[in-house]
Amino acid sequence: MTSINTNVAAMTALQTLQQTNMAMDSVQNRISTGLRVAEAKDNAAYWSIATGMRSDNQAMSAVSDSLGIGAATVDTAYTGLAAAKDVLNEIKAKLTTATSDGVDRSKVQSEITALQEQLKTISDSASFSGQNWLSNTAATTQKEIVSSLSRDASGKLAVGSIKVDIVNIRLFAANAGILDKTIDIDQFAAATGTSTVEGGAVTFGADNRISFSISQNGAAGRTVEITQATLTAAGLAGSTIKSDGDLSAVYKQALQDAGIQGIDVTITAGALSFNSLESFTVSAATAAGTTPPAVASLGLAAVDTNAAATGTFSTAVDAIDISVAGVTSGQVQAYIRVVDEALSQVTTAASSLGAVQNRVEMQTDFVSKLMDTISKGVGALVDADMTEESTRLKALQTQQQLGVQALSIANTSSQAILQLFQG
Repeated sequence: MTSINTNVAAMTALQTLQQTNMAMDSVQNRISTGLRVAEAKDNAAYWSIATGMRSDNQAMSAVSDSLGIGAATVDTAYTGLAAAKDVLNEIKAKLTTATSDGVDRSKVQSEITALQEQLKTISDSASFSGQNWLSNTAATTQKEIVSSLSRDASGKLAVGSIKVDIVNIRLFAANAGILDKTIDIDQFAAATGTSTVEGGAVTFGADNRISFSISQNGAAGRTVEITQATLTAAGLAGSTIKSDGDLSAVYKQALQDAGIQGIDVTITAGALSFNSLESFTVSAATAAGTTPPAVASLGLAAVDTNAAATGTFSTAVDAIDISVAGVTSGQVQAYIRVVDEALSQVTTAASSLGAVQNRVEMQTDFVSKLMDTISKGVGALVDADMTEESTRLKALQTQQQLGVQALSIANTSSQAILQLFQG
C-alpha cells in the first residue's frame, strides 16, 4: 500500500542514518581522545579499574620523588662519612708521629686540633633539605624513606618505607656520636716489686745478667736481658744504676733490644710496673754471673706472670690532647687506639649507608618499571586501537553517504504518485 501520510521508507532511511551518525560520533570521540573507554558509560568495569590504577600511578610518581630525595640524603651522609674517615686517618698519622722521641708534641697537637675542627665542620655541613644525619641530637633514632605503594585484595592501600638506623652513623650527638662519645680502651698491667736503686746504687759486673721473658697476645715469649752493655746503651755513665730514672731508661733499652714494642715501664717511688694496651705475661726474673745484683733490687721480686686488664683508657676523638704535661708514649698509643676504634665505627657506618644506597637505587629502578607496567595495563583496558578506529570511520562515512542518498530517494518516491493524476 502506498501512502502519502506515512513514508515508511523515509522513516527507515532516517533511523539508519541517525544510527550511523551516532556511531560516527562515537568513533570520532575515540579518535580525538585516544580512548575507547573515556567515561563510565563506555564500560563501567574497565573505567573503574583504570581510574583506580591511574590514581595509584600518580601516587607512585610521588614515591619516585621521595626515593630521589632519600637517595640524595643518603649520598650526603655517605660523603660526610667518607670525608671524616680521611681526616681520622690524618689524625692517626699525626699521633703516630707524636710517639717518636724528640717530636714537639705541641706542634702536632696544633695540627690535630685543626683536624678535629674539620671533623665538626664536615658533620655540620652534611645536610640535605634540612636533614643532617651526622650531626643529630634529636631523640629520633630512625629515618624513613618512602619507597613503595601497594594495594591488597580488599583494596586497602599500604605505604612502604626503607628504614635507616641513624644511631650508629652519627658523628656528633651530644656525647653520643662516634666522635664525641667516650671510647674505652683496655689497659693491661703487670705489677712488680719496689726497687732499691734510690739511695742504694746497683752495680753490674762484667758477667752479670738479669733476664726474664715477656709474651704478648699469647705469642712466644721474648727474652729481656739487662747487662753492662744495656746500661751503656741506655746512656748511663759507668755500670751503676743510681736512680729510678736510670732504672727506667735501662728497662726501656732492654725492651727495645729484645724487639718488644707497646709496653711502657713506669717507676713511681720505686714501685715498678709494666703497662700495655695489649695483653701480655711476664715471667719471673733470674740472675746470673759472679755475685749478680738481686732481682728484688730492680723491682722484679714479685712479677705478675699473668697480666690482665686492670683499667681503661677513656677519651673521645674530639677530646684528644697530647700537649698536656705528663702525656706518655703509652698514652699517645692509647689515643691511636681510640682513633682506630673510631675509624672502625665510621667504616661500619659507611658500609651500612652503602647498603641503603644500593637498595634505594634498586627500588627506584623497580618503581620506574612498575609505573610503566601499570600504564601499559591501563592502556590495554581503555586505549583505542587507532588503526581499527580509522578503518571504522571510513566505513561509517560511506554508510553515512549511502544513508543520505537512501533518505533522499525515499523522500522523492512519494512525488511519483502525482503522475497517476495527470491526464
